[in-house]
Formats: sequence, structure tokens, C-alpha cells
Amino acid sequence: MAIEAKVHTFLRALLKEQGEPTWPHHLTMARLVARALRLGRPVLIQTATTVERYYLSYLTPALLSPEPAIVVAPEVVQKKLLQKEIPRLQEWLQTNKEIRTDAIGDSEDNFRGIMLVSPEVWLRDRLEGKGAIPSNIPTIIDRADNLEEWARSQLTATIEPKDWEESMEKFPLLAESIDNVRVKLSKAIFDRPKNPYECCLIPQPEQEILKHLCQTLAKKQMLGEAFAKFWHRWQTDGEIISASIARKTQQFTLNIGPGTVSTACSKIWQQQPVVLIGSFLDREKNAEIYRQELGIPEILCLKFSPNRQSEYLKLYLPERLPMPNTPEFKGVLLEQLCTTVTLCSHVEKPVVVLVEDVPLKAQTGAMLAAEFGSRVRVEKTDLAKNGILISGWQFWHQNQEVLPTPHLLAIATLPFPSLENPLVAGRVAYYKRQRQDWFRLYLLPTGLREIQRAVVPLREDRGIVALFDNRVNHRSYGNIILSALEPCARINYLDRSWFDSE
Repeated sequence: MAIEAKVHTFLRALLKEQGEPTWPHHLTMARLVARALRLGRPVLIQTATTVERYYLSYLTPALLSPEPAIVVAPEVVQKKLLQKEIPRLQEWLQTNKEIRTDAIGDSEDNFRGIMLVSPEVWLRDRLEGKGAIPSNIPTIIDRADNLEEWARSQLTATIEPKDWEESMEKFPLLAESIDNVRVKLSKAIFDRPKNPYECCLIPQPEQEILKHLCQTLAKKQMLGEAFAKFWHRWQTDGEIISASIARKTQQFTLNIGPGTVSTACSKIWQQQPVVLIGSFLDREKNAEIYRQELGIPEILCLKFSPNRQSEYLKLYLPERLPMPNTPEFKGVLLEQLCTTVTLCSHVEKPVVVLVEDVPLKAQTGAMLAAEFGSRVRVEKTDLAKNGILISGWQFWHQNQEVLPTPHLLAIATLPFPSLENPLVAGRVAYYKRQRQDWFRLYLLPTGLREIQRAVVPLREDRGIVALFDNRVNHRSYGNIILSALEPCARINYLDRSWFDSE
């Protein structure tokens, strides 16, 4: 029996025993993953749902396949798979496939199990060619929504405060020169206006000072490990050099990373067949922009859509609100938030308010705390049943799985990366130098992925999304945003029946 048919038979029986499946696409996705593992052909799958609903679709073929597989997943997902899902599925399937969480190396040709590995470990091995992970084993990458971010992190080199001290101690003859450069950089960094992002780009004159130091250290073979990695990255075109700033301690960390990860990542996809799985990777089925970001060649792509009858959102989208960049916006936003949160007061479910602007986030927290007291938490996970969480987008994504699904998700502004963030400005400048459409290739795709990932849990509970960014109604990209939120029931007025009942 071909593996696809075997997987279909076993998974259908399992779903029948469990009752009605919570996700209608299990069998389709499982057959596609089984085929990819059997033939060694890459595939990209957009599930439009959470990992808790689709994990069966890739674990079943991985466990039933006679060949080995690597599953790349964040540690929080690995923990769930190891402690609960894999043992339960192994028992039901009557398999005893070996599960490992350590690198096996190319030498262990007899390995036929499943290796669970974190994205950081896998990417480091692939990008640096360490060979700790075999290059010929089919690899399933879960949470591929974050793949570009993971790769950028691995491709970024840093010089921390301790690295300056270590270099001066290790190379005393050049200690004065090293310290002089540190002092000049420190002055230039802390003389710059303070911003909420606690970072800045390093301007060209200071880059030249740092570059001269690295060249001197390299010629004298006095580059410490951190400086060596930093200097190695500098040899690549298009690098962005920035500083993370800790004003309380008057210290800074230098960072150098790529304008785009596509060139570095393109070599990864030649090393093994991959199955890329994510909730929302691209608004198009063929994921052209997502693949371009990561240097992925043309591959088979599949995109599922939420069920229009059972997974629609309730979208409150008021009209005639001030634009986010106007002075009137803050006052109207706070008034709208107070009204909508009040309407949810009788529901024993939390409310999440997403505010990316740092000062506005603090003001929102203070205003709601004055109205609702200890129910309000600013980026804390210890929420009451009817708690109110004020959060930025990153905090919400990192904690979505440990927090209960909210009754209301209120979005202050669309999650486009802010051009006021020096790192975002640096990436936009890179796209401009390449004569590329930075909004279409960077800001818009990022915003779409952010907003779609944020609302997934509410689809499954038919929750409410309140969007207070009027650009959706008046900008050319507004229809793209609204299409990304489909299916949804949309109103532009406050319907009390929506908010005060579950």
C-alpha cells in the first residue's frame, strides 16, 4: 500500500473515532505531506488555522513513513508534540518510531526515526554548513510564518559591551585604539535623539571609524570571536549596521544584518526536500512574495481558506474616524476603546487591545486602568477571566497560545512596520537602493501576515475584531486588508448584541 493511501486510511479512522474533525482539511494535507516525504519533492502549505488543529496532518505521515524525517518547530511546539501528541498518536497508530531531539550527523545512515529540532539550531547548521544535521532527510518546517525572522536573527552578528572589554584585555597593545573607537561610537549613538524603539542606525562616518578598527585587528590577527563574526558579515553587500541602546546603563550593542535574507537562504533549499507549513505566508496561493523573501524556487503550493459558515469573524469597522497620523486620532481611539470594552463587561472572556505605538500603549493602559481597575494588564500574561490586555503585536504573537482566546480583539492601527523605527527605515532604504517596491514587497506583506495570524484564534470562537484604522476605508490597499480578513460579518456601528454575549 502506497504511503499516501495508508496515511489516508489510518487518519480517516482516527478522525472517525474522535468524532467530527475540528478541521476539514486533514486528509488533503496529510496525503500531500505523505507524497512529499515519499517523492522528496518540496511543498508549501498555508493552513489558515492554528497548529493545534493541523498537527495530525503532518505527524501521521511522518510516523507512518518507513523513512526518516526532520521536524523543525519552536520549542513550545516541540514540547506539546513530545509530551502529548506524538505518544498518543504512536499508540493509536501502533508504531514505535524513534523520536530524537539531538543532532544525528551524516554518519548515522541507519536512522529511520523523527528528529525534532529548533529553527535556530536547524538554520545555523544549514547556513553555516556545520553538518550536524543530515542534508538528505526530508524536512517539515512548522510555523514557517516566522522563517524570515528566524533567518534574519541567525544572519545577524553582534558586538556586545563585554566584547569590547574582552578584546582590550586580550590585545593590550591595541587597547587604547579599541577604547577610542568605543568612546566615539558611544558619543555618536547617545547624542542622537531618543526614540521609543531604543535603537539607531550607525551613520557612515562612524561606520568608517569602526571599519578601520576591524581592518586593523584583522591584519594583525587580533579579531576576537565577536569582532570576527561582525567583520565577516561586513564582507557581504547590503548589510545594515545598527545599535541597540540601553540608556539606563549607557551601553550599546552593535548589530549587523542583511537587508534581505533571500541570497543566504537560497542555498538551503538545495540541501534537502522541505515541507513548509504556516498559517498565512502570502496572500496569493503561489506565495510569490514569501518565496522571494526567502529565496525559495518555484514549488507546489497549497492554500486552505477558513470555512465561511463556521470560521467567520465579526468585524467592527467604524467609518469617519481620524487618520492615525492626525492629532485627533488618539482622543477618538481612547473613546472608542472605552466604549467597546465596556460593552464586553458582562462576558467572562478577556479583551485584547493591540497598540504598537509605545507612548500610546502606555496612555491606553493608564486610561483603561482608571476605568476598569485591576482587570487591565499591560503586556502581562496573568489575565483574569474578564481581563483586559494592552499589548504590542510581538507580545501578542509570542503569547497567543498561552492566553485564552479573547472575546474582543481591538486593533488601534494596521500592523505595518513603522518607518519611525530606524531598523525598518534601514530595510526600506535597502529596497530603495535595489529599485524595488518597498511597500508591496515589505510593509504590506508583513502587515497582512501580522493581522491574519492575530485573528486566527477568534475565527475558531467567532470572536469580534474591532479595527480603528480608517486607512482601510480610504487607501488603495484597504481592499487587500479586508480580503485578508474574509470571511467576516462586517458592521460600521456598535451593535450591543455582538459585544455582550458569547
